[in-house]
Amino acid sequence: MSAFGTVFCDDFVIAHYRDGAWQEPSIEPVAPLQLHPAAHVLHYSSSCFEGFKAYRWGDGKARIFRLHDHVARMQKSAASLCLPIPDADMLAQMVIDIVGNNIDEIPAPPSSLYLRPTLIGTLPNIGAAAAPSHEATLYVLTSPVGDYFDGGARPLKLLIEDQKARSTEQLGSTKTGGNYAAALGPTLAAKAEYGVDQVLFCPGGDVQETGAANFLLISDDEVITKALDTSFLHGMTRASVLTLAAELGYKVSEREFTVDELLQKIDTYEAALSGTAACLAPVGTFVYKGEEITVRDGEPGPNAAKLRDALQSIQYGNAPDTHGWLTEV
Repeated sequence: MSAFGTVFCDDFVIAHYRDGAWQEPSIEPVAPLQLHPAAHVLHYSSSCFEGFKAYRWGDGKARIFRLHDHVARMQKSAASLCLPIPDADMLAQMVIDIVGNNIDEIPAPPSSLYLRPTLIGTLPNIGAAAAPSHEATLYVLTSPVGDYFDGGARPLKLLIEDQKARSTEQLGSTKTGGNYAAALGPTLAAKAEYGVDQVLFCPGGDVQETGAANFLLISDDEVITKALDTSFLHGMTRASVLTLAAELGYKVSEREFTVDELLQKIDTYEAALSGTAACLAPVGTFVYKGEEITVRDGEPGPNAAKLRDALQSIQYGNAPDTHGWLTEV
């Protein structure tokens, strides 16, 4: 299968916000968007998006994972960027309709249909740096994707960055492209210098997240991750893993912790990144102050694998969904 996120279904669903109201969504062939060169998004980064998946089960039907939670998060992102807020029922139905239109394109698990709702400000006004866009376009792309890691989840190498932050405090929990752009430079520099996969941003020693995933420490009986605040993204995979961990008997500790504590614990604790694309990916090595530091034995650990399997069993239809996370299409 082609690289993750590079293949798209032939159609998408799109809606426009004009004259103070959302217009009726329509399913159309995927094609370039018509944007005025002065569109607000091109100059002032008024954009947000979501990323989640639909799975096709053996009965031929699709299940969308945590649809309504992603819709709610997108509404919060839109509000934080002063964009027109999509109606929750409208956006959810847009996703359901485009998934239903492409059920035959969804590969069998562990592959899936990746869903990318996107909202952009389209007001043609380059003088609106301090004003919101009161015109917008909302659309949902669909992309058949394979397992994020070819041949299984290999242990990742992370650089610990104890000075720079991934985002600003007020926008860290907003899923906006600007946050990913801000992390790109430090991540590429770290890859070039140290051969790492990602940067773990820990401004002032406060362990937060990487450029594209939340971070967890996992032992045989405890999961530790940063408590929710506005400085980092509130991941749905993170939330799902924590719920399942508690049910499996782990102590769930959502709290602040430092780089020093992290380095003290990795002799016995596993480290992992959580996110939609990779689910729960093991971390085998850190680079800190020029030194490589191994997490336990450097290999994927049993606890991250146990939690990943528990989550994927629900997504793939091999375990009951007792939380109402799945929307059938």
